[in-house]
Amino acid sequence: MTAKPVVAREKIALLRASFLAKLPSRLEQALQLHQLVFNTYEAPAPSAAPSAAAELHRLLHSLKGTGATLGLRALAEEAARGEIIAILIADDLTLATPATGAEIYACLASLMDLVQAARAQAEAPTEAGRVREEITAPAFDLSHQPLSSDTAAGNEKPRVIFLCDDDKTLVDHLSAQLQCFNYQSVTFSDPDELRATLAHHPAHAIVMDIVFPGDESAGTNAVMTLNRDLVERVPTVFISARNDFDARLRAVRAGGAAYFSKPVDVMALVACLDALTIHKEPEPYRVLVIDDEPEVAMFHAHILEQAGMVVRLLHGHDTVLAELDDFHPDLVLIDLYMPQCNGRDLAQVIRQIPRWISLPIIFLSSETDKTKQFSAIRIGAEGFLTKPVLPAELITAVAVRSERMRDLRSLMVRDSLTGLFNHTTTTQMLENSLAVTNRLNKTLAVVMIDIDRFKLVNDTYGHIVGDQVLVALARILRERLRTSDIIGRYGGEEFAVVLRDVFLEEAIRIMDIIRHDFSQLRFHHNGVDFNCSFSAGISLSSREKSLIFLRSEADRALYQAKHEGRNRIVAATSS
Repeated sequence: MTAKPVVAREKIALLRASFLAKLPSRLEQALQLHQLVFNTYEAPAPSAAPSAAAELHRLLHSLKGTGATLGLRALAEEAARGEIIAILIADDLTLATPATGAEIYACLASLMDLVQAARAQAEAPTEAGRVREEITAPAFDLSHQPLSSDTAAGNEKPRVIFLCDDDKTLVDHLSAQLQCFNYQSVTFSDPDELRATLAHHPAHAIVMDIVFPGDESAGTNAVMTLNRDLVERVPTVFISARNDFDARLRAVRAGGAAYFSKPVDVMALVACLDALTIHKEPEPYRVLVIDDEPEVAMFHAHILEQAGMVVRLLHGHDTVLAELDDFHPDLVLIDLYMPQCNGRDLAQVIRQIPRWISLPIIFLSSETDKTKQFSAIRIGAEGFLTKPVLPAELITAVAVRSERMRDLRSLMVRDSLTGLFNHTTTTQMLENSLAVTNRLNKTLAVVMIDIDRFKLVNDTYGHIVGDQVLVALARILRERLRTSDIIGRYGGEEFAVVLRDVFLEEAIRIMDIIRHDFSQLRFHHNGVDFNCSFSAGISLSSREKSLIFLRSEADRALYQAKHEGRNRIVAATSS
């Protein structure tokens, strides 16, 4: 359950070493392809030249992708430079001139130099590794990790916040609260000390009081100085006991991104810091291209890949259903005219399967007859593009429909308030996970969670505040658990969690730490601070337990936790 980053680094290092060991022979192959393609300056192109040009492009494309994946950025960038020229030549051999030949040859030579340098560095890991560690070592202790971690974007290291206020009690309180949401605070009581530290150590954001003893403008003056001196601004959030217009205006003029009056609403502050510090790249659209002409398919794939999409090619119809299940595309591009099974028939087969009934399908064809186009669309396709299609038109058509598909899919499987999986989706995923777990002779833990006395929160503070409590618990669960675990809102104030590949003791430990941290959160409403807690029941899977029994067992354990006084974790005892 616990992350093992050293093992992950070792695996990546082995993969990188294996890749580098094979590169010289692959680059020799590229040079041979280069000779076939560019030995044609004054003579007609030999029959081998077209295939050699396509293979040269494919090889450079492969080097680019693998190099980027394994962290060889310079190598990937150099391969990408050659790939851009190679794809043009592969499409039009008349572009195979002495100038383009010299450019690609220089690219291959540069790649060989980069390979030799990378291999030399790998063979002397002690000194090079020490230097790299010194360069990338964090300025502060970032050991507070989520409880469990996959190699996934949702479980990054804590974001460092510089927190400056002369009120030590407030600083300690905010620091503890922010830590629950994957923020690590480095605290200061003096703006000059913060400014001096920031000159040498990075921070994701600053939370700063405006007023300090003896100087009502100390906070804003410090931030204005920082904005003037730093190459890149650090987002700043001001906090203050003052709530007047003049204080807010000074904060704006100092470059403040937000302003909170004391006592600080921690959940609102966390939401603000999230917006300022979390910049996740959107997941690329996944497109399945079905075309019996490989060159055309690759051309369209190249256009979409250059736009940042992930494309899978299929040149026949036999394996389309298996590819859909394996690839889970956001959209399918289908050629209308194909042998044995045309695009219309293939689209109708896809539409017969309930889970793909809303999958966007776009036809690609040189057919210009509007009647035939409308006839094809009538079977449930999202659009019709006429070959040759302009790259911008293809990218826009795919992106717009893929985004709409994701929005619809999210509405169908997610709870609108918390963003967690809804009841139906959670149940389906639990059923699938249990089947996989039993097949692999592993275990999973089902956790049923219920917020204690939640009705009293709604009755006392209102449903809007109650919603904030639900969102806070959802956020902590997402931060602390792995992306491979399942987290769902089961209904009302009840949540369900599925921890994969764990034993009972580990599941209890993980959930108990989350329970403790959630109970330390302080919510604020109309001048009143209050805390919430939750109770949970845990059931561990076995081959003898059905899905219904597993959930019932966790529910009984949850009821026992409530009966024993709430704010506790109880493990089920099977009978």
